[in-house]
Amino acid sequence: MDYRSFALRRVLALIFLVVQRVNGDVSYSVPEEMKRGSVVGNIGKDLGLDLARLSARKARIDTEDNSVKYCSLNLNTGELIVQERIDREALCAKKASCVLKQELVLENPLELHRISIHVQDINDNSPQFKEESIKLEIRESADKGARFLLDEAHDADIGQNAVQGYSLQQNGHFKLNVNTKSANRKHCELILDKELDREDKQELQLLLTAVDGGSPQRSGTVVIHVTVLDANDNAPVFSQSVYKTSLPENSPLDTLVITVSAADADEGVNSEITYGFDHVSDDKPPFSLNPKTGEVRVASSIDYERKSMYELQISAKDGLGLGSYATLIIEITDVNDNAPVIHLKSLTNPIPENVSPGSEVGIINVQDRDSENNRQVRCSIQQNVPFKLVASIKNYYSLVTTGQLDRELVSDYNITISATDEGSPPLSSSKSVHLSVADVNDNPPVFEEQSYSAYVSENNRAGSTLCSVSARDPDWRQNGTVIYSLLAAEVSGAPVSSYVSVNGDTGVIHAVRSFDYEQLRSFKVHVMARDNGSPPLSSNVSVSVFVSDVNDNPPQILYPAPEGNSFMTELVPKAAHGGSLVSKVIAVDADSGQNAWLSYHIVQSSDPGLFTIGVHSGEIRTQRDISESDSMKQNLIVAVKDNGQPSLSATCSMYLLISDNLAE
Repeated sequence: MDYRSFALRRVLALIFLVVQRVNGDVSYSVPEEMKRGSVVGNIGKDLGLDLARLSARKARIDTEDNSVKYCSLNLNTGELIVQERIDREALCAKKASCVLKQELVLENPLELHRISIHVQDINDNSPQFKEESIKLEIRESADKGARFLLDEAHDADIGQNAVQGYSLQQNGHFKLNVNTKSANRKHCELILDKELDREDKQELQLLLTAVDGGSPQRSGTVVIHVTVLDANDNAPVFSQSVYKTSLPENSPLDTLVITVSAADADEGVNSEITYGFDHVSDDKPPFSLNPKTGEVRVASSIDYERKSMYELQISAKDGLGLGSYATLIIEITDVNDNAPVIHLKSLTNPIPENVSPGSEVGIINVQDRDSENNRQVRCSIQQNVPFKLVASIKNYYSLVTTGQLDRELVSDYNITISATDEGSPPLSSSKSVHLSVADVNDNPPVFEEQSYSAYVSENNRAGSTLCSVSARDPDWRQNGTVIYSLLAAEVSGAPVSSYVSVNGDTGVIHAVRSFDYEQLRSFKVHVMARDNGSPPLSSNVSVSVFVSDVNDNPPQILYPAPEGNSFMTELVPKAAHGGSLVSKVIAVDADSGQNAWLSYHIVQSSDPGLFTIGVHSGEIRTQRDISESDSMKQNLIVAVKDNGQPSLSATCSMYLLISDNLAE
């Protein structure tokens, strides 16, 4: 079993998952390095959610700052699942408390629960030293009890899993002293316990071990190389223990910087002195030293901004290797060869459009690597923007607003910041900053029309389109997203929603039912357009719906009244002359307009030439005088037609009895 698996199982055995619900928030405690797919906890049950509706409510895990989503949600079980590697050291470094912030978001209705995941450290890092070996040079004349500070070991873990102690390999000259710094950090030093003797041993190798307090314990080692230096006499002596000089930056190659000199009291070969740089690091100085004359010259480019002072150790050794040391300090003087550099330290981007004038939206830092007047900088921005620079502490400027912003007028600004130093000649630089204006929900939706009218023929199909309304909102994204809805009201005692509906996204209004002109000829509804801002803004508009008539009602004959299948009998005087009124057919039509214009026609008659009917009046009259030859019984069938397209009709039958006993 590898160490990571062993450590993880051990920690899991010791750390139990803690769940805590406070005001809809939930907290868990887990070890770092849990495998992807591991269950953190059942957040659905812990929050008392309806697991069957998680999918319908679009439940999902989100983050407060749109950072990495370390967990996901199983919509079937409500379990919180590890989705990405959780490494406490990468997340929180040496912080004692490491908390991942996640959010559970649900819709319909909108619901949000904050999730705090406390990540516990496991011992998955060993102590490490900065270098593979530590080199010490100690003279054999060093006194017992002399102390030599050693490099500190580092462990990325925290608490007991961090470095807890050091141990030194058993040896005959040194012992180890371990001290505790702030934050319980441990460091150690070598203490000389027995004097050194170069003739006995010129080099020593010691093994230093750093251990942590984890279980199982981890460790790291480093080898200490001790070089024992000889204690000799009659070494050369420099004329000065410290040499100081100055040099302008950008000085040409081979420029003489200074000449150092040393003298040796010995004679002959013992007095021949060789000069050299001592303990030169990987960062080689840009100077050369003549080993015979002691001349120090420029060997490579000199840059004040890279290094303004060099402190070099120079050795002077005689023929037998005896030597002494002097310090050479070379101060580099500045030349104005660097333009100012503009650093954007902080920026509020985007900026809310309702931010108050004078608000700080950015912090600018300007640096010039030159010195004195060469590094004095003036900073400015162009004049045609509602921003200005306000000098703050040294080299810092605040970028502040000077007027009211309006995203609907200007949504983006490109600001050019210029910086010029006071060198001779002056140098300058510039930096462009792009600022976006964030939308604030300050505009309600506005309908394109003050009112709308919709026309529909009766007997329409349910779901048919009546009209559409449209509102515009100049705000951005959700603040400018318009949602349409009906305002609650009643039409003929029923909810308006039982008559029409509106598509919340498009504003298209549909009929919910089939309309009957004879029952309802017009009605009015009110549509609200609401944006998705917080808080939302809205406006209303009225929509008048007019129902037009369709010829869907045939004429209704009121007289003669139908009496089953029997004929209506009318008595006609035998002495009636032509043009005499015999009877009248009376009919009505529930439709309107031309659909209700009625005409009357005799469609069948026993004697076609005897009677006529008024086309518009329905009056039945004799066309001629009644004669002896006319039949006493006359049958008429009358049709009543409306003027619709197509025309509808009704018929009635009349029985006319010609009688001698009736006066004309």
